[in-house]
Order: sequence, then C-alpha cells, then structure tokens
Amino acid sequence: MPGMVNTHCHMAMSLFRGLGDDEPDRLERYIFPLEARFVTPEMVRLGSLHAAVELAEGGVTTVADMYYFEDQAAHACAAVGLRGVVGQTYMARPLPDAADPEESEARFAALVEACAGDARLIPSRAPHAPHTCGLDLLSRIAEAAAGDSTPIQIHLAEVPAEVDWARAAHGTGPVGVLDRAGLLSPRLIGAHGLLLTEAEIARLAETGATIAHCPGSNAKAGKGIAPVLALRAAGVPVGLGSDGAMSGNTLDLIAQLPQAAKLAKLRAGDRRVMTARQVLTLATLGGARALGLDDRLGSLEPGKVADLVRIDLSAPRIRPRHDLASLLVYSAVASDVREVRVGGRAIVLDGRALYSDRDGALVEADRFAAQMAATVG
Repeated sequence: MPGMVNTHCHMAMSLFRGLGDDEPDRLERYIFPLEARFVTPEMVRLGSLHAAVELAEGGVTTVADMYYFEDQAAHACAAVGLRGVVGQTYMARPLPDAADPEESEARFAALVEACAGDARLIPSRAPHAPHTCGLDLLSRIAEAAAGDSTPIQIHLAEVPAEVDWARAAHGTGPVGVLDRAGLLSPRLIGAHGLLLTEAEIARLAETGATIAHCPGSNAKAGKGIAPVLALRAAGVPVGLGSDGAMSGNTLDLIAQLPQAAKLAKLRAGDRRVMTARQVLTLATLGGARALGLDDRLGSLEPGKVADLVRIDLSAPRIRPRHDLASLLVYSAVASDVREVRVGGRAIVLDGRALYSDRDGALVEADRFAAQMAATVG
C-alpha cells in the first residue's frame, strides 16, 4: 500500500508517554511546566529518534511535526529515512528554545538551513494556537511567511478556552482570527478542528486550508469528535494524525484507522458513513493532500515517489480476506508492517527500522525518560 502520512505529531514528546494521562487541564498545569523543565536539544534529539523509529516501523513514511529545537526532529527524520514537515513552534510567551517570537523566527531560519539539500525535509512555521499566540503575533507570522512557500501548522478549534478567547477578544471564532491575521490559505494545516462551526468549515474550504484529524488523541482527552464528514463534504482536505505520544500514546497511524471510522459513525449515528476505503484514503492520499504534497505522495501511480509499505497478511486476525480494506482498517496492527520504502529506499525490513543505531536510540531514550520521571516523581 502507499506509505502513510501522519499529518500532526510532536515527535519528541514520545519521552513523556504515559505521564499525566488522566490529569485535568493538562496543557497549562502539566505539559507546559514539564516542557519548561526538561526540554533541551538533547531531549528533542532522543525523543525524535525514538519517535521516528516508531513511525517508520508502523508504516508511516511522512510526518508533520511541530515542537521546539526542531532542527533535531529534522535530523531524526533524515537519520531514520522519513519525509518530514518539521515545524518551529511560536508562542507569545518564553519557550524552551526561544525567549521571544523574534528568537523563534531566528530558529526557523536555522531550521531552513538544516533542511536545505534534503528533498525529504520541509521546514515549517508552527504557531502553537490562536489563543497562545494572539492576533498580533499571528499577523507577524503571516507577514514573514508571505515571502516564502513554507507550510504553516497550528492547533485550531481544539479547546473551549481557544474559542472563548477568540469571541471575547475579537468577536469571532478561531478561524476568523486566522483570517484576520492573513494565515488562511492552502499552506495552513490546522490540527484537530473539533469545535468548528458550519461557517468556519465553509471558510476553510473557500481558502483551501486543511485539517489534521487526530481521533485517538481527541477521544482519549474526552474533547469530542471532529466534524470530519462535514469537512470532507465541504471540500476541506483532511488527513490523519496521531498527535504526540503524551496525548495519543501511539504514533502509528494503523491504530488511528479504526478510531477514525468508528468515531465518524458514532457522531453520525450511521454505520454506512466513513467506509474503510475512505479511512485508508485519509491516511494516505488525504494526508498528502492536507500537506500540499499530493502531486508527489499518497498513492501508487506513475510519476509519484515510491513510498511503499508491505503488510504481512498471514496473521489469523487478517483472515479470511473478504474485504482487504476492512481488514487493514479494523484488524491490522502496526507489527504487521514488514517493509517500508521511502523514495524506493528501504528504511524498514522484517519489521525493524534499518537505522544503524536503532536499539541504542531506544535505550538512550528510556534512560533519559527514567531520569526525568524520577525527578518528577
């Protein structure tokens, strides 16, 4: 099958997997303080390598990532062999890698240099969310981005606090804030989109902006079910995302496939919607389209790069094979992936990443995470 496209991830957060799973208000009370204390270039290097191995072995060939010290994520993608849309995070507050947005922009310039010369890597600006950036910073990012063609990633319409802020401060919703800032375009990848209104969906469709759907992360947080059927009906490109491993716990998209199908059916109250083949499209060509890469990726056809995944169909849970699409969505697991090729080059064989220091990277990541957890505990 085509290589899968993970349209929203925080790779380095693999080191936080399992921490604060059931904590309320995790972002402000748990995640931000944890990041302020522990995020360093070394942490991002280790977490991103760990994540890149997991992504590759789960059949993902392209990942859209946003985090801090994002040059380390770029290096991890290159080392393991993934394609990466790597995003430098911006916020209107001090960050682990930047004291202010000006320093974030400088880090973005360095990220562009880090990605230069590797066709698999695409640098991206990644304002965290409308309410954590504010209209002024979002407008400045739009102005800076006007001179290039790089993607822009942002959490969008994800939490009630974001919507409440937009309405109180600007008399509109989050999409309206991005519109005023000049950010709505086919280059914009909005993660989650849980709280979008019909009017906002129509505006996204009109401007060509896209949505990264993260069903597993959203369901685990009890945040809601994204209006994927309405988005697709309006013509908004939608791809699948795992979110970070601290939010969704797994980075492989195979685990997202049944959740995407079942949550759409549950929201609609109709088992006929979101068929298995439509879900597979979300994970492949839909994801490529959401990242603006569907002219190169997402399907197996002449003229596109050879990003391929071979899946073992011998397990009892994948038999009998009445409907292969249904089996892939509802029965397959990540360990069924046996071979992955990016641009024709093998990066996974016999279910294991070919990255030369695969085992060492995982051991180092475990060691760092254990030291961090002991300090937290």
